[in-house]
Amino acid sequence: MPKEAAALPGGVRITDIISVSVLAKVYPLAKVNEVLAESGRRSIRERALPATLMVYYVIVLALYMQISYEEILSVVVHAFNWFDKRAKIAIPAKSSISEARTRLGQEPVRLLAEKMIRPIATKATRGAFYRDWRLVSLDGSTMNVGDTNLNEASFGRPGVSRGLGSAFPQIRFCSLLENGTHILFGTKVGGYNVSEIKLAHDVLLNLTTDMLCLADRGFFGFDLWTLTLAQGTALLWRVKNLLILPDEEHLADGSYLSTIYPSDKDRAQKRNGVRVRVVEYRLQTDDAPDEYIDTVYRLLTSILDPAMAPALELARLYAERWEIETTLDEFKTHLRGRNIVMRSKTPEGVLQEFWGFLLAHNAVRTIMHDAALIADIEPNRLSFVHSLETVKRSLPLYVLTPPSG
Repeated sequence: MPKEAAALPGGVRITDIISVSVLAKVYPLAKVNEVLAESGRRSIRERALPATLMVYYVIVLALYMQISYEEILSVVVHAFNWFDKRAKIAIPAKSSISEARTRLGQEPVRLLAEKMIRPIATKATRGAFYRDWRLVSLDGSTMNVGDTNLNEASFGRPGVSRGLGSAFPQIRFCSLLENGTHILFGTKVGGYNVSEIKLAHDVLLNLTTDMLCLADRGFFGFDLWTLTLAQGTALLWRVKNLLILPDEEHLADGSYLSTIYPSDKDRAQKRNGVRVRVVEYRLQTDDAPDEYIDTVYRLLTSILDPAMAPALELARLYAERWEIETTLDEFKTHLRGRNIVMRSKTPEGVLQEFWGFLLAHNAVRTIMHDAALIADIEPNRLSFVHSLETVKRSLPLYVLTPPSG
């Protein structure tokens, strides 16, 4: 005898429920409960909106920035009730949503991001490695947050040429990017007045010995270079042309060995130096192959043996650093929506919302990586915008599976 078809409440689409199911596959219930217990935010007594549900709710918020809190909660609640027929969660009043988010705080969402967002490329992932190194890039950016006194006092706002300041307070964040998959990992966030260099000191601790890290010239400094070098990571960073780098040993591939020092005094006394390899080049113009633009690109690498990484390959490889610019655009524009400001009115809510954004972006990119492996293509050949819309509706690759699975 056929089973009776289950009915969904009016206004709720099965595709919305599938999108929640996709998130539950990337972030299993066991991991959510683990971070709730670790942060002391797990629901002790039965509540209208349990903490477990609210973690998924915060992530789903990032997927539907232009939809009201109540409509998004309706999707998540109905998804939980759909998955577990014993669940009898009702849609509470709007004030209950704010209270539940406040009870949850940002700590469990941050912990979930730190535990679950990691490089995912395998040797089968096309475009993720240079020789034996996993390609990663370092960069940072800012995001506008709700214009409230609390947010301004906590995060600050950039100044402008006229008036007291910009329209919105801002947060600043710094991340590593796995180039081949566009996964943002090791992220640290602070107020607008916290420098990228300060955030980078903590971010770079997430590097490992199998990685080759690319970074722009704004990050170079003796302390940050040596800190990263101590991680055992290979480095390829652009530096300013004013940096003193004498040619101490010219190499066959056109690069040369030099030494960097912590201070001018150390350089004068030739002490505490660190050996580096320098690659200098100019780019050809689009109009004539024999003409070059005036800008000289100057790269430092910790790979001292040109046989392991020839200068021409490194010069071409540095262009991969722009992958993180594309990813930050995905994160800030396509996921959140152009010119849309984060909704939260309090600093704790802002940080909770930020980590929700990061988890949502990671979920979409994880699904894209899985699809690329099946199709045997580079993940970057897939459209993030199309994939984002697909996650919002459904993804045939995934079956409908409850969070408890």
